Amino acid sequence: MKPDLFQAPDYYLLDDLLTDEHKLVREAARAWVKREVSPIIEDYAQRAEFPTQIIKGLGEIGGFGPYIPVEYGGAGLDQISYGLIMQEIERGDSGVRSTSSVQSSLVMYPIWKYGNEAQRMKYLPKLATGEMMGCFGLTEPDFGSNPGGMVTNFKDMGDHYLLNGAKMWISNAPFADIAVVWAKNEEGRIHGLIVERGMQGFSTPETHNKWSLRASATGELIFDNVKVPKENLLPNKSGLGAPLGCLDSARYGIAWGAIGAAMDCYDTALRYAKERIQFDKPIAAYQLQQKKLAEMITEITKAQLLTWRLGVLRNEGKATTAQISMAKRNNVDMAINIAREARQILGGMGITGEYSIMRHSMNLESVITYEGTHDIHLLITGADITGIPAFK
Repeated sequence: MKPDLFQAPDYYLLDDLLTDEHKLVREAARAWVKREVSPIIEDYAQRAEFPTQIIKGLGEIGGFGPYIPVEYGGAGLDQISYGLIMQEIERGDSGVRSTSSVQSSLVMYPIWKYGNEAQRMKYLPKLATGEMMGCFGLTEPDFGSNPGGMVTNFKDMGDHYLLNGAKMWISNAPFADIAVVWAKNEEGRIHGLIVERGMQGFSTPETHNKWSLRASATGELIFDNVKVPKENLLPNKSGLGAPLGCLDSARYGIAWGAIGAAMDCYDTALRYAKERIQFDKPIAAYQLQQKKLAEMITEITKAQLLTWRLGVLRNEGKATTAQISMAKRNNVDMAINIAREARQILGGMGITGEYSIMRHSMNLESVITYEGTHDIHLLITGADITGIPAFK
């Protein structure tokens, strides 16, 4: 088992822009990842298994709803702290960050923002510690980039709702205690429902044979005449804007998280290039390798500046959906390209589990697709700057 020697690059001294609290939050998350994630994650990825024993630790470092107010069990932190936690967790593994950001932005966020006080008090404190885990049901077999076309639906049966349909590609589904499910009522209006494990007709089959996010549990949500109590409807927002508001928060976290994956690949490649001797000198002495490394640190620095500014805008309530889309698309694209270049620096060793690069590369193939594909985010920016949607 190789020691985790990671050193975070900060070429433009961005730490000077962070508060002492930001740095403490980041260092706590970084130390936890080095201690609890790095030593085990290659083995779990090889076995395609999620390490459930880390859930409690994720809660302790603020990995679940760090921006949720203290009265509901959250840490009450700002958006930059949230981003830094996601960065450190994804530096360990994108699948672990997926578990964290789904719980934070796609389960806790809608209950906090769209739920009532009884729902907040019932679910949020347990979700914050990881005592209860959740998932988010939006994507369907036939509706991914066009979620408004969903066919999952519920009918008012008087004393309860009757839910039918299916969701797929759902992170955390196999072990989630609750699912925040988006479905259409009889008028075709989209609403959020909290579905609890154990409700008759609700099942969560696991998705197997993945070559990406192998240390993350992915599954389906199947609803076969599930009776959902009326008090489980999220009352304070409906329409497609409700789940998309959750995705804004999650995509923002991904923009930070992807930097973590990129930093890990860069740090690994830099260290290897300094140590690997070919033709009587380290490969870091050759121009082509220096070109790769110099371009990596440049792109990481640009992404760091982009997300820091976006975090400031989020704290001020000014960040737009289109701005978040730009950061998600840019940073994941940056990370996946850095992973590929870093793998080349390591040569054949880059494909082995002795190093993290190939695992990051495979993981990022999912991250570049989920919560808005690379192309869809490009079109969101295009629509924003031209005023002309080109989705159809």
